[in-house]
This record gives sequence, structure tokens and C-alpha cells, in this order.
Amino acid sequence: MSSTIYNHRSLQPTVPPAQGPNQHSHVRLNEAVDTIRQEFEVISSDLGILRNQRDEYESKVTSQINELNIVRQSLYELESQHGKIRQTYEEELNRLRGELHALRQGVSAGAPHPPVGPASVGPSGPPAPPPAVPGVPPGPGSYNEPYYSRDRDREREREKDRERADRERDRDREIRDRQREERDRDRERPPAEARDSKRIKTERMKGDTRPGKPFTSSSARSPPPHGYFATSFSPPLSATDHYSPSLQPPNAKLPPVPGAPPALTTFQGPGLPPPPAAHAPYPPGPGNPPPAGPAEPPAASSSSLVPINNAQSSGGQLPDDLDPHNVPPELKKEGSDWFAVFNGKVKRVLDVSLVHTLMHESVVCCVRFSADGKYLATGCNRTAQIYDTKTGLKTCVLTDESAGKAGDLYIRSVCFSPDGKFLATGAEDKQIRIWDIAKKRIRNVFDGHQQEIYSLDFSLDGRLIVSGSGDKTARIWDMVDGSSKVLTINDADPVNNDAGVTSVAISPNGQLVAAGSLDTVVRIWDVGTGSLIERLRGHRDSVYSVAFTPDGKGLVSGSLDKTLKYWDVSGLLAKRKEAAANGKKDDKGSQCTMNFLGHTDYVLSVAVSHDGQWVVSGSKDRGVQFWDSHTATTQCMLQGHKNSVISIDLSPAGSILATGSGDWQARIWSYTNI
Repeated sequence: MSSTIYNHRSLQPTVPPAQGPNQHSHVRLNEAVDTIRQEFEVISSDLGILRNQRDEYESKVTSQINELNIVRQSLYELESQHGKIRQTYEEELNRLRGELHALRQGVSAGAPHPPVGPASVGPSGPPAPPPAVPGVPPGPGSYNEPYYSRDRDREREREKDRERADRERDRDREIRDRQREERDRDRERPPAEARDSKRIKTERMKGDTRPGKPFTSSSARSPPPHGYFATSFSPPLSATDHYSPSLQPPNAKLPPVPGAPPALTTFQGPGLPPPPAAHAPYPPGPGNPPPAGPAEPPAASSSSLVPINNAQSSGGQLPDDLDPHNVPPELKKEGSDWFAVFNGKVKRVLDVSLVHTLMHESVVCCVRFSADGKYLATGCNRTAQIYDTKTGLKTCVLTDESAGKAGDLYIRSVCFSPDGKFLATGAEDKQIRIWDIAKKRIRNVFDGHQQEIYSLDFSLDGRLIVSGSGDKTARIWDMVDGSSKVLTINDADPVNNDAGVTSVAISPNGQLVAAGSLDTVVRIWDVGTGSLIERLRGHRDSVYSVAFTPDGKGLVSGSLDKTLKYWDVSGLLAKRKEAAANGKKDDKGSQCTMNFLGHTDYVLSVAVSHDGQWVVSGSKDRGVQFWDSHTATTQCMLQGHKNSVISIDLSPAGSILATGSGDWQARIWSYTNI
């Protein structure tokens, strides 16, 4: 019995302590939490995959919608062209019928038979046929045969009825086409119409320009940069559309192409086009017939043009009548929807390839690389987007949700800070937003311009940012304290009094700010004092883009006069200071040393490569041209976009080109020396 009690007592320590059930519950709770956490991670992973799939589907849908819009607009254009061709054909037929009838009447005046008409039944004698009419075969219908007059009259009446019905149908169709185009323009046009009806009027005129449709003098006053892109899409031009001899003014000073008619000429080197008469009609080009009579050579005493020291006198431009289909294979490179044509007059040292096509949901107004070339920023309607240059993937979308939702809000300019942490955007709402890219938040807003912001540029040290606006000012903003310095244009050209700033650039040393303007003048200010130190005159229409060379000694400008110019600004600041110290006025000014001729329509954007070897330009002619910066000769012409090339940029890291267009696409290209 005692042993039983002893054994019982020995088992007491094995009894669980009082708190045992609580510990067991705690373990089970931890296991349940871990299970929930694992399930949450799985669901989060699935959600991320679904989001990626959704973005991919949305991108595909957007791409398909864009293609459908382009196809639809192409059909509209083809239908309109068909109507016009048919109308021309019918007018030609009516003209020929009139001539034939006049010939018959002339013969019948001295012939024994009566004239054609209802009263000509039952002639008094056998008719004599009139003289043969070229292009009209002999037969009963070719002279006044009395037995056929009634049938001819009936047939003529039926033809008139058919022509009248066809004209009414064509008129209705044209009205419908115009209504469709107006609706498309209203959907795509920025909301600046309410603020500046004059600009939108000229914008529509430019967008509607077709060959054979002359400009009025008011059309020379252009809208702010990229303004006309809001017009409806047009189908891709055929390769020969860009090389018709009618697209360039004749130049009597240049020799004709061997074997070509005397009227066909090629631009064979930098040269200054003749000045316009009081800047009235737009220079000859697409939609503008050449003026009657020979062009007047520039007068030696002309104050509107800067003297040019052309070191090159022999050719380097692509022929005006070049047909890409007939270019030798070694001078052409083709992709699925693009091609490049190389200049056979100079040694080929460049190769170009398409890397990525980036679809957008609206017109791409601007493109800009980061300082290291790893990222590309684009601006379109309401959003700025950042892409990985290597993969082409979209890494960031920046949208200001606090902005008003009514109407459009196009981002006209984007610019990375040198350290790549911030992105500056300029928009139609007159504000400059500085975005913290990592946080996708607005760091600060610079407010002060009175009209749209068209251009932005950071200084290399990241301390200053320069902006250009349609309010005729450029401003220098301090990123640290937010202060600004206003650079106002008070000397607008009396003929072209609209001096809105379309493009700004700050020199590599941070001492100069250059601004292109609608009044055809490029102005340069001293950053330190804010004083205007130079006016570069020579363009004959609005200047839409300016860019300094990497060494800061040169400035390239692009204009609606279809040309680029290279200006020597080396030592400009030192020369001005020296002249001021000596009490003398420097009347010599900066020299335009080269003209770049070859585009067939407005030059909208220019850039200079990181090594200074290439100047690249984008144009309303849908082409991109690579120019040798030392000789102003064309190395190659690149075609791929289906609308105006509004913006271009060259990577500071080298060998990469970006283009933005009115076809809702941005493209990344690679270029390499061979």
C-alpha cells in the first residue's frame, strides 16, 4: 500500500503546470498568423501578376485603338481624295465636251446643215462632217448626223442629271468629311482655344496645309511650339512625297543634277536662302507655290541677315528628287515600318536601328533623356512617363490629380535634374512642377508665367532651371530657395510682334541662356546679371528649337523656315565685358557660320550629340536628319513616324536617339559609327 502511494507521489512532477494551456494556445495562434501571412503573400503575388496582365492588356487595347484611329483617318483621307479626283475628272470631261461643242458650232456656221440641237431634225441636205478633232474617234457621234441628234440630246440630258446628282453626293460627302475632321480636331485640340483664339486659328491653318494650298501672310506667324499637332491624323506619306522637286524653292546658284532636267536642283552645301519681301508670304515649300520670277539675291547691306562664312561649297545634301525605292541597297536600310537613306555624296560612317516603339494615349509633345542615359521621359496629355531606355518598359507615370479635369492639359516640356532624382514638367496651365521620381510626388511648384510653358532646361550643377513661355519671357529659377529671375523680351520685331519663347537652353558652363522666339530672333542672356547680350538674326520664320554644343562654343537653332543654323558664340560673354570696359559697342555680333538645308517642312526640334559630331533635327516632314556638325552635310535621313516629329533628344551617354511624334508614339533609336 505504501508503494502505491509512493508511486503516485512520484508522478506529480510530470503533471503540466497551471499555465500550460495558455502556452499551447499561443503556439497555435502563431501558426495561424504564419498561415495567414503566407496566404496574404500568395494573394499579393497573384495581384501583382494580375496588375501586370491588366497593364499589358490596356497597352494592347490602346495600341489597337491607335491603329484603328489611324486606319479610320486613312479611309477618310482616301475617300476625300477619291471625291476630288472624281470631281477633277468630271470637270475635265465637261471641258472637253465644251471644246467639242464649240468646234462643231464653228464648223456648222459655214456648212449647209443646221447646228446640233432639238431643232436640227430633218436637214435640208446631207451633212458634211467637221474637221477631225484630236482625241475624238470618227463615227456617228463625232459630227452632226441628224438621225442621231435626238438620241444625243436625250443622252446629254441624262448625263447632266447624273453629273448633277454626283456633284450633290460629292458635296454632301465633303461636308461630312469636314464635320468629321472638325470633331477629331476638337477632341485632340488643347484647351488653349479659349485663351488664344488667334493661335488656334493659325494652328488649324498649319494642320490643314496640303500641297497646292497657299499660305496667307498671317500663317507665317506660327503658333507656339507643337501647337498644330492637334489636327487629325493623316496617312503615311509615300516615300516620294518627301522628295518631289516642287517641295523646295529653285536655286539658280546651284548646278543641276547630272542627267536631270534643268529645273531640278539639289542643295549642295550650306547656303543662305533669299530673304522674303518684307516677311510677307511664307517661303516656297509644301503648300506654297514658288513666287513668280527669279528670287532676288540678298543685298550686301541687308540688316536682317547675319553674314555667313561658308567654308564648304560642295555638296552634301540628299537630292531633292530622291526616290528611296531607287536608292542602291548599300545606301538604304529598312525595317518593318521605317527606313533610313544615306547620302551617297559623302562617306557613310553611321548606322541607325530602331530599338523600341513606345505607344502613348495622346500626342507625344516632348522627349528627354536622363543624364546617365538610362531613362527616357515623355510628356503627353496630363501625364509624364518614364521608360527604361534599355528594356523599353514603363517605370513611372506622373499625374497631378489636383489639376482640373476639364479639357486637355498637355505636358509641353520635361527635363531630368542632373542627379536623376527629379523631373521638371512644364504644361499648358502655366505651372512648372518638380517631381520627386522615387516618391512620385510633387516636390515644389514654380508659378509665375502668364502663358503656357514650352521649354525647360536644367543647369549642369542642378542649381538652376530655365523655363520659356508664350508670355514673351524666360525665367531662371533657383532650385534651393525658389527665387526666380525674369528675362523679358522688350524688343520684339515690329513686323513679328509675337515674341513668345518657344525653346530655351542653358550653356554647359551655366553662364548663358539662349531662347528661340516666334519673332524669328534667338536671344542670349547673361545668367549672372540677367542682361540681354546678343540677338541672333537670320531666320525667316519662327525659331522653334535651340541647343548648345557640348563645348559651349556653338549654338544650333531650328526654324519654321525649314532650316537649321549654327552660330558661333565662343567667347561671347568675355567679348561683351571687354567692350563694355573699353566703352565701346561690339557691333560685330555672333556669326552664323553654317546653314543646314534639306528639310521639306518646318524644323521643330534640334539636338547635338554628346561628342559634338552630329546635329540631329526633327521636322513636320516626318523625317529625322543626321548632319555632320562640321560641314552641315547630311549623313542620313530617317523615316518612321506617321506624323510630325515634334521632339527629339540625344542621350548624354551617347549612341541613343529618342523621337516623339503626333502619331502618339515615341521611339528609341540607336546610332553607331561604322
